[in-house]
Amino acid sequence: MNLSKVLVRRVGPLEEQRFQQLMQEHHYLGALPKISETLWYIASFDDQWVALMSFSAAALKCSARDQWIGWSFRHQFDRLKLVTNNSRFLILPNCHFPNLASRILAACHKRLTADWRSIFGHPIVLLETFVDPQRFQGTIYKAANWIYVGDTKGFRRTRQGYSATADSPKMVFVKPLTSDAQALLSGPILDPAYRTRGPRIMLSALHMQSLPDFFCRYSRSAACTRTTPSIVHCVGNCRRRYPVWDARLSGHLGLGRRPWTKSPKTFPLPIRKQTLRRTEPVDHP
Repeated sequence: MNLSKVLVRRVGPLEEQRFQQLMQEHHYLGALPKISETLWYIASFDDQWVALMSFSAAALKCSARDQWIGWSFRHQFDRLKLVTNNSRFLILPNCHFPNLASRILAACHKRLTADWRSIFGHPIVLLETFVDPQRFQGTIYKAANWIYVGDTKGFRRTRQGYSATADSPKMVFVKPLTSDAQALLSGPILDPAYRTRGPRIMLSALHMQSLPDFFCRYSRSAACTRTTPSIVHCVGNCRRRYPVWDARLSGHLGLGRRPWTKSPKTFPLPIRKQTLRRTEPVDHP
């Protein structure tokens, strides 16, 4: 096979059914639904499909990857969209040729960032993938200069959260798409060119439980003298009237800096519920 004639392109809308059928039939993990930010690719040779690839949302937690990046717990949540997961890679039967897989990976590396920016409005700087060592050794990723950063702990996602016992740890490989991917993802301030939306942070369960008391304590503070970048509506868990306030979302969601408020108002709760919601800024009269 002349590898220079192998072309990689995105799957068209009319080709998605065939793509899913082939993936379900030939990949040991089966097909994946197209959820959130996902792109599918096909590699072809003389108009014949030879391989299928899927890139989708990065894993929320992966200690081996996170340690390699070096980002903090709070920065991670805001920057995960700059990482994508090679969730499926399938060489179709009778198409296993030397160096074909590394050729396809290299072609994807060249176009992924532009495609992601075009479709989803932001770039990506790092790829990740998980390899089951009971089936493979990650040879094609090593040949394409991916970096082995360690193994997962073996727990898998379930409807209730994570499995109670470790199953089969997976090998974790990453591929930087820019030379400064580590520094960019782990830096204290993200380059504006890579920001996907307003600042977001990840809260621990302990912080989330403390938020209602924290905001209620400051809801009677002095009038706001600063512009607030966002609003947090925090609602308690019983039928009472609760204050609505503005909080500056910086540091530890205001836990490290006193939030400023203006004219707290109250409203009746229609149901017994506990809610934390982020909304866009609102101009006060």
